[in-house]
Formats: sequence, structure tokens, C-alpha cells
Amino acid sequence: MSTLVLDRLRKRYDRTTAVERVDLTAKQGELVALLGPSGCGKTTTLRMVAGFIAPTDGRVLIGDRDVTQVPVHLRNTGMVFQAYALFQHMTVAQNVAFGLEMRRVERAEREKRVAEALRLVRLDHLADRMPRQLSGGQQQRVALARALVVNPAVFLLDEPLSNLDAKLRAEVRMEIRALQQRLGLTTLIVTHDQEEALTMADRLVVMERGRVRQIGTPEELYENPADVFVASFVGNCNLVAGTLERPGSFRTQSGTLLPCTSEAPAANDGLVLALRPERVTVTPGEGAPGDIRAQVTAVTYLGAQTEYHLDLNGTTLRASRSTPLHDDPLRRIAPGEKLTLSWDAASARLLPAETETGDET
Repeated sequence: MSTLVLDRLRKRYDRTTAVERVDLTAKQGELVALLGPSGCGKTTTLRMVAGFIAPTDGRVLIGDRDVTQVPVHLRNTGMVFQAYALFQHMTVAQNVAFGLEMRRVERAEREKRVAEALRLVRLDHLADRMPRQLSGGQQQRVALARALVVNPAVFLLDEPLSNLDAKLRAEVRMEIRALQQRLGLTTLIVTHDQEEALTMADRLVVMERGRVRQIGTPEELYENPADVFVASFVGNCNLVAGTLERPGSFRTQSGTLLPCTSEAPAANDGLVLALRPERVTVTPGEGAPGDIRAQVTAVTYLGAQTEYHLDLNGTTLRASRSTPLHDDPLRRIAPGEKLTLSWDAASARLLPAETETGDET
């Protein structure tokens, strides 16, 4: 396996910037997720690594080798596509063997490596089946085996789970992660699914409008987002505009004072308080004078979790907690009723207000 280095990688189409200066080093055996909404540049970045798209500027290095100008078939990468891209007229084994045939691997070695790759993905018993005879999850595992059989230096995954239903997606997600860790594969995965990224990746690269907004571990990005975009995209988050009244006290635009001991950004044109819904504790009743009071506007039952939509004199917040038991007074809370709110002031973060930057992609 090898490290993967993206050095000032950039892609422009006429006057549109698709990717603007991506600097990233994926260590050997690390799984890095490119996360962001549609059109943010994550797939363009992946395809530049694979060699399908030539960068406007910058370099791609695999190990110590600069592969920026190297053709796709000579880069030693294995890629899994969103739509599987299996050959429908070939058997499972023939699909897996295709890359080895293109590399002119001898037949005996080819058959040995195909058998091993199919064992890795637990499909060796289906080697003679045609793709149309397989389920979606099985077809995805064939695509994984085809990428792995060439012993890639870097493993590339482009939205590999998006065509699977929710239950199967969770199962295959765990299989891919376990396989990647067992083989020590340096891996770059593209996804717009935050849960997928948080549960699979060692580090996340959050992108928006072709630019990298923040790089870090799932915990770092969730607990300490660099800006409003990252806070809103990685998990659910309350985002409230206002000003720092005094240390420890944030005043919302509607005039409500909220506890927050986070340091304010050094330079900004406004502040936003970021507070995760699960950090908010809710108690039935209006509480004592000075407590934070709110009116319930909606209650959303989500099975294991219940979410409370709250109004604080014009400021909207959400609180999330484990669904109350039948004898819990919160079980009977309905829209229009009053709740008292509290949270650890250190769990709220002050972020600079968003400003519009960059070209549309």
C-alpha cells in the first residue's frame, strides 16, 4: 500500500472552478472520505486521482511517484463506481478477471487471484453466475472484488452504496470498512451521506463549491466545526445568529440570552451560536425566573429518539433525546406546552457568520 498526496489540486472549466486547491495527504492504510453536497467537487477530485480527468493545476502522488500525467491503467488504483459498471455478458469470475487480463497476467495466476478476491467478498460460490442473477449487494461486492484483484496501491470508491436500500447499505458499509482495515488499503471514498462518512472514515474532507472547508476526524468535525457550513452539514445543529453580550452570554437577534462560554472568532462580521440538539436538556414546565423557557411547536417521534421543536420568543431551537418511557411526563408533551431548557455552556460554539465566496460549480 502507498500514501496518497494531493498537492494544490485544481480544476477549472472555462470560467467555472470545479475544484480549488485541494491539499491532502492520506496515510498508508487510512480511509479518507470526501463529503459534501452535489456539485461540491468531490467526484471531480476523485476522478482526477483516478486519471479520468486531467487537473488544471497541481499534482497527484501515489507513494513517491508523481502520477499526474500517468494514464489511468498505469496508476495502480482500484475504483468502484456508483453504478457497479459490471459487464452483463460476463460471469462474476470473468468480470473480476477483466483488469488482470488487461494487465496480461498469466492465466494460472489470474485464476488464483480471482478466487482469492471472491473469497474476500464472500462470493466464491457465485463465480459462474451472471450479474443479472445477483442482488444489488452482491453486484456491489463483485465490483469491490474487481477493484481489489489488481492489488491497488490506492482504493477509490465513488458513492458505492447509493444504489442500495437503507438496511443493505448499512451492511455493505460495515463490510467495506472491515475489508479495508483488514487489507490495510489506502482509500478515498466520495459520499454525500454524513452517516456513511462518520461511521466509515478515519478522516473527513468537507467540501463546498469546489473548496475544502475543513479536514479532520469525525469527532473533530462534529465537536469543533470550523464554520457554519460544516456545523450544518456534519450532523444536525441549531444555528442561531446574534452577538456576544458579555463573556458567557450570547444574545439572539430576537433578544433572548443564551449561555455560551466559547471564545468568539477574532475577526467576523457577525456571530452564530452552534448547538447540537442532543446537548439540550428539556424539562416540563416554565421553571424558575431566569431559566430558559420555550414553547413546543412540534414533537417528532423518530423511534429511539424524539425531537422537540421549540420557540424561544422568536428564536427557533431543536432538542433531541431518547424517547421517553410511558411514565415520563415528557411522553405527554404536545405542541403549545411550555418547557424549560438547559445545556452545558461549554457545549455551544461561536462561529463566524457565513459569507458567500467562490464560483458556482
